Amino acid sequence: MRYRRRASPLHAARAAAGGAWCAALAAAALAAEHPIVLVALTLVVLAGAAAAGVVREVGRITLWMVPWALAIAVINMLVVREGFTILARLGEIPPFGQVDLTLEALVYGLLFGLRLLTVAAAFAVFTVAVDPDDLLRVLRRASVRSALAATLATRLVPVLAADAQRIDEARRCRADRGGEGATARLAVLRAVASGALDRALDVAATLEVRGYGSARRGGRSGRPWSRHDQAFLASAVALVALTVAARVVPVAAFDPYPEITGAGVGEALALAVVLAVVALAPFVDRRGIAP
Repeated sequence: MRYRRRASPLHAARAAAGGAWCAALAAAALAAEHPIVLVALTLVVLAGAAAAGVVREVGRITLWMVPWALAIAVINMLVVREGFTILARLGEIPPFGQVDLTLEALVYGLLFGLRLLTVAAAFAVFTVAVDPDDLLRVLRRASVRSALAATLATRLVPVLAADAQRIDEARRCRADRGGEGATARLAVLRAVASGALDRALDVAATLEVRGYGSARRGGRSGRPWSRHDQAFLASAVALVALTVAARVVPVAAFDPYPEITGAGVGEALALAVVLAVVALAPFVDRRGIAP
């Protein structure tokens, strides 16, 4: 899963604005309490991925996170003793001790797992829809060496992955494969690690010859802010403001312990709709986006 340029408003926006939008969605998911709001934020992230043309990549990450979310819910129900509504008494189970399964612990675990799933999906959108080179140019203004190191690291990851694939294919073509399973994977890993060190030395020598060690911090870019930049940045700021206001007021509050209590469905739906409209509004304007 890596960034590819696509025809979408999110890809057209600069990395600072797109990254802020993804981070604001993740922050909203971390701060949300009501199940309806959390489900709405998950759908908003997937809708944003669809509008950006990356729903397949983000969907794979989301499906991969579903078992982990369920596992978190089960573990929380096993280890947490809080809650008044007992679903089952399992007796003494080492190492957990006396285990009483409560509805409140199950609900809290499901909410925690859904929150984790939504954050993972938001950062998956960030990975595949925000230009990493543009993001590193922003970092370059603060530290040239850090930006250079991060750029080289991100560039070498697919190279090392290709090296591993070639080495594994060569190993399987040999009559004596030198073992299978974990042994073979360990041998491939050693070969790739050794090659990575050789590559690092070659790159370091090349950079020294070209004088990258004497580089200075970059100045401000002359590129003007486009309407897509402004739209995604405004959406990010509005999402953060809504999230903070919802926690301070509070709106759509929800508390599973010691008994499930929370705001009404109408209040939660209202907040969910406002968050969805604010988050997805930048995708409406597709002027200047090539088909």
